[in-house]
Amino acid sequence: MLSWSLTIRVAGFGALTAFALLGFQVGTSSAPYRWDLPPGFPTPRVPPDNPMSEAKVRLGRYLFYDTRLSVNGMESCASCHRQELAFTDGRAAAVGATGESHPRSSMSLVNVAYSSVLTWSDPDMRSLEKQALVPMLGEHPEELGLHGREETVLAKLAAHPVYSKLFPEAFPESNPFTLSNVAKALASFERTIISARSPWDRFHHGDSNAISDSAKRGEVLFFSDVLAGCFRCHGGFNFSDSTFHNTGLYNLAGDFSYPSPNLGIYSHTKRLADVGKFKTPTLRNVELTAPYMHDGSIATLGDVLDHYAAGGRTIETGPFAGVGHDNPHKDPRMTGLHLTAQQREDLLAFLRSLTDREVTQDSRLSNPFLPAKQ
Repeated sequence: MLSWSLTIRVAGFGALTAFALLGFQVGTSSAPYRWDLPPGFPTPRVPPDNPMSEAKVRLGRYLFYDTRLSVNGMESCASCHRQELAFTDGRAAAVGATGESHPRSSMSLVNVAYSSVLTWSDPDMRSLEKQALVPMLGEHPEELGLHGREETVLAKLAAHPVYSKLFPEAFPESNPFTLSNVAKALASFERTIISARSPWDRFHHGDSNAISDSAKRGEVLFFSDVLAGCFRCHGGFNFSDSTFHNTGLYNLAGDFSYPSPNLGIYSHTKRLADVGKFKTPTLRNVELTAPYMHDGSIATLGDVLDHYAAGGRTIETGPFAGVGHDNPHKDPRMTGLHLTAQQREDLLAFLRSLTDREVTQDSRLSNPFLPAKQ
């Protein structure tokens, strides 16, 4: 057992915070990770070269919240993926460690272990280990800003009393302090961010009073092929098909009907039919992840429903004026919804029933550098 005191800058607080880490216990690298999954949730797929272990998950949790992994020493992965907001950041567009505003919003990391594609508009990004390197090393835009500073950061980690124990436990090779191992540990931790304890889940596990009658009616609408049909894109236990759709959010004049640089997967495929196609995000905890859409351009859940009810958004004036309903590349299933006022409220009640407050408070996912809540 180890105990020590240290001083660290905690992301989001902006000031040095001194505290003691007491009773920290180092696990064994061979201990396998024990999944705690409810009925209906399969064990996530894990790449053969990065098997899950308790030690990797523990290390990844520390790295996820560590501001040493940023050029300004003030930001971390958790800066854009806040636990209380279902691992989003509440911004329309993310902001990097250098202050650069990003073109898209931060996607939720909840249940990311079940996503076959991992970003808003890159159909080739399918590995959490690969994706973890993007915010660290990417330059367009800059997120954590570590490009060219990799060795300096690794040296800082190696000199830290927490990591001098955790890295060898997680990666018992001759040199565990590598950027690849940082990414593997982060990916291992991210796979444990699983949401399955919402009122809707409890309702389907036998608690008939877990959700309101309005939410029950909303669920029928959601899964009705005749009425709303939302499940066509937001299906399965994770409420996402992990594919890409143009939902008529914009319809600008010219070939590129969506405002640059957010052209959807066209940026990778270069096919005009792919302009405006973005990934279907999970609806789990959607109540907590406003503002909505890839660019945060819709403020409320009610506004999102109105967008789908209209079969596409109409913007009357300004540089983005256009009738999204008429976008030539819009998903043909986006035909609009004919909802009464009560049906609209019922759908909203159902969506709110997917809010899992436990995942936002789970101490296993919280900042390990902060004192544990009593």
